[in-house]
Formats: sequence, structure tokens, C-alpha cells
Amino acid sequence: MILAAVVAVAAQGAIALDGTPGQGAVVMGSVPAGATLQLDGTPVTVAPDGRFLIAFDRDAGPSATLVATLSDGPRLVRPIAVPPRAWRIERLPTLPRVSQPSAEFRRRRAPELAQIAAARDIATDAAGWRRRFVWPVTGRISGLFGSQRVYAGEPGAYHSGVDVARPTGTPVAAPADGVVILAAASPFTLEGNLLMIDHGMGLNSAFLHLSRIDVKVGDRIRQGQVVGAIGATGRATGPHLHWGMKWHDARIDPLLLAGPMAP
Repeated sequence: MILAAVVAVAAQGAIALDGTPGQGAVVMGSVPAGATLQLDGTPVTVAPDGRFLIAFDRDAGPSATLVATLSDGPRLVRPIAVPPRAWRIERLPTLPRVSQPSAEFRRRRAPELAQIAAARDIATDAAGWRRRFVWPVTGRISGLFGSQRVYAGEPGAYHSGVDVARPTGTPVAAPADGVVILAAASPFTLEGNLLMIDHGMGLNSAFLHLSRIDVKVGDRIRQGQVVGAIGATGRATGPHLHWGMKWHDARIDPLLLAGPMAP
């Protein structure tokens, strides 16, 4: 098995990676037990068995460096190439960007963003990061991660997740084990009914526009468990699931974790 090979290499005194680095990608790996790890100078949590997880933002640069410090002092250095991706860019040369948000929107938005940031600061012992992720719902993919519009030469915000179009009420399942870190008590201005699940190691999922949320903050969730239902709450043009994922501050592509969707 690949994982067994990764662990064996790490035990011999190397930084072993299992996965393909790239913009929006997640990579797992192993270092010798007891080692500490940094990615470009930022500490990376390492499990007691030496396994770890790192990810690269949609706009990550072309290279990164992992540095492991072994328990007996020596340091291991592993450069990583981060290949760029060809994002779907739609250019609208005659269409200006949307108008500035209203004062009411700004008033409501600040506390919403504070709730989201506070949720992402919660560290749990969830172990979902160790497993292969599954799609929370299957259907027509109506929005790709990383896609972006350019309005009259001015770039808009890129799409931060993957959208799956299905009717309102379609059940949404957890893509991996985790702990609920946010379950909106009322719809947010943009996200609508927002649910967030921490999968451990700084990796979390966000499910937007839900018609209902079936779990509460602190609940431990198993892969495949129904956690809510598709809706069109918040800023949505129709019923769909927006599934976004982050590893700490890095926005990542859920499609790369879940793999191709089965028919």
C-alpha cells in the first residue's frame, strides 16, 4: 500500500509525501515520530504516528519548503514544486462589477465574518482528514473551484468552492468524519444557512445555502451522515450546494479530495 510505503520511508529519516502538490491541492505525508514540521516557516501539526497534512491555496506560488526537525536534533529539508493550474476565466469587457454593498449589508456582514473566523479557529481531535473524502451530494456540477470573472478588466473574486445543482430538500451528507464548528441559527447574508465541519489538522468543510441544518455545534459527525439539505438561502440564484474547503488560511478544491463524481 502507498501509505505503508510512506510511513516506512519516513521511519528511515525522510519527509515522505503521498499526493500531488498543486494549487488548491491537499497532500498527506509522514515524518519520523517525534519530529516537528514547518511549511515555509509556519508550524504544521504532526500526529503522534508522524502523519501530517498540508495544502496549497488557489493562488499558491510555484514552490514551497518543508523543514522537519527530528527529536534528536537533525533537520530534514524537502523542497516542493507547486505547479500552477489553468483556471476557468470568463472575461466580460463591457460589464462593470456589481455595485458597492449597502450600509445594511456591511452592518450585518461584520459579525457574520467574525462567527466564521471564530469557528475556523476551533481545533478538534477529528480524524476525518485521514480518510478518503466522498461527495456530500451527487448531481450536476454547476460551479468549479477557482473559476473567476473579469469585469471590464477588473477581476472579481474567484469561486471558492464547488457547486452541485440539485432540488431543494436533497439530503447533504458529511464527506468525512468531523465535528460541527458552526451551524447558523439564521441565514447569513451571502452563505444563507451555513454549516461548517472540522475534519482535524486545520482542515474544514463549509456547506452554503442549505434549506435546513440537521446537526448542532459540537456534534461528532460520521462520514455519510445526513447533516442538512440543499436549498437556495442567502445569495443564490437557485437551489444548489456550495461546498467550500479550507486548510487554515488556504482555500482548496474539494474536487481534488473527493475525486471524480460517480454517475
